[in-house]
Amino acid sequence: MPIPRTAAVDRSLLRDDVFGRLRNAIVDGTFAPGEQLRDTDLATWLGVSRTPVREALLRLAQGGLVVSHPGRSTIVSTLDLSAERDARGVVAAMHELAVRESMPNLTATDITGMREANRRFAQAIEQGDVEAALRADDDLHAVPVRASSNRALAAVLDQFTPVVRRAERLRFSSVDGRASSVRHDDLIDLCEAGDADAAAMVAFDTWHSLPSIPSDDLPVAYGAVPRDDPPPG
Repeated sequence: MPIPRTAAVDRSLLRDDVFGRLRNAIVDGTFAPGEQLRDTDLATWLGVSRTPVREALLRLAQGGLVVSHPGRSTIVSTLDLSAERDARGVVAAMHELAVRESMPNLTATDITGMREANRRFAQAIEQGDVEAALRADDDLHAVPVRASSNRALAAVLDQFTPVVRRAERLRFSSVDGRASSVRHDDLIDLCEAGDADAAAMVAFDTWHSLPSIPSDDLPVAYGAVPRDDPPPG
């Protein structure tokens, strides 16, 4: 497994930070689907002991980003379109709940932050900068999640959002994301107006209605596993 050339992080790195670094490396394609992950190599890369790396790999396996074979190997999972659709439904429901629960707590500063994030999102889409677009999108949706103060909700999103993001990186690379910016504007306007029901519905639709990527459109490296949908009728 080639080790990315990046500066080692501080040895006091918390377990959550180790998990976040490894998760992000899988989501952004640094570690490719099918690539074997060795805890010793990863520990060297991050500048930590093997213990937090092993714990992070277990969490990644629970989220479906890696496949672990105890005593043998841990590999980055392929992009399972069925799992992505399932995760998208969970993520959509959590963001709907976050908006609904955050409504009494949202401040003018929060609304301004969401608008600024959407401005950056639209600019990134216009420039074709997928990574910047996803960062801005994360920043926007993180506002109601924080304002909801619901730790269980945040934990569920932390587990399943990366599965959705892997597919979204390809989606933002191949389709026009301007529609997402307009939907963001609608969400922000409704939040500012205090319309919890309508805002929550838009939040749900924003995530749940994302078009799936046909397996034929995925790079070969992603080894997409199509969903076996039942025949109509």
